[in-house]
Amino acid sequence: MMRRLLAPLLVLATLAGCGARAEAGGRLPVVAAFYPLQFVSERIGGDLVRVTNLTKPGAEPHDVELSPRQVARIVDAEVAVYLHGFQPAVDEAIAQNGRRQGYDVSTAVPLLRGEAGEHGGTDPHVWLDPVRLAEIGDHLAGRLAEADPDHAADYAARAATLHRQLTELDGEFAAGLATCRRRELVTSHTAFHYLADRYHLTQVGITGVDPEAEPSPRRLAQVAAEARARGTTTIFFETLVSPKVAETIAREAGATTAVLDPLEGLTDPDADYFSVMRANLAALTTALGCGT
Repeated sequence: MMRRLLAPLLVLATLAGCGARAEAGGRLPVVAAFYPLQFVSERIGGDLVRVTNLTKPGAEPHDVELSPRQVARIVDAEVAVYLHGFQPAVDEAIAQNGRRQGYDVSTAVPLLRGEAGEHGGTDPHVWLDPVRLAEIGDHLAGRLAEADPDHAADYAARAATLHRQLTELDGEFAAGLATCRRRELVTSHTAFHYLADRYHLTQVGITGVDPEAEPSPRRLAQVAAEARARGTTTIFFETLVSPKVAETIAREAGATTAVLDPLEGLTDPDADYFSVMRANLAALTTALGCGT
């Protein structure tokens, strides 16, 4: 069905493409596949870009399906920022209609290995490491400059500011997690590999990278037993996904639950990447007994 829709859309959007920037009020039309990529695009593009997010606020981005209008947005965009392997519908739309516009952020930094069979064996949640996200921002500035060379210096300056802010955030995490009584991070799914890798934590996931996967009774028992043995006090669950599995483990292990946000999308309209990451840091320092 998607393929039948895409071909005619390509023709229509190509005819309308010359008007895309006019429709955007003279700004560079940019499409971002999901929130962290929207955040970086807006921070670097500023008032020079109009960014459209393909994933609605509060929606789970892994299984997003695109409407014909969204596919047309990809074709009309000057730059389409996405993460190959994370959202199959976006990958397909860009492969068929947006190869020229497409910018795959996984080309900026190497991805860590995930669980076999998921997302091509890599973990896509690279934005949870501020250092890697800063590198992505630097590369994205270059990609925006290719599409809009007259403003290359503006994109580079904003990328440098974002890089500095992300470096400061990295310093906050490093200092906050330097001395913790526990370093095991028990999460509802394994979205926090990059965060754990950067700050020397050990992630124990109840399920794999896919948050919709159902853990087997054996896996639940294994994680509960490990949590009890390690003295884990907190089982983390995430926004956009039911907390029931985490609550089950917490009851079995005599622990509590708390939110750790993988930042795949926002649920609070007043929040942004920095505020959510700092809330994550506060949750981690409490749960892991850091600085005490």
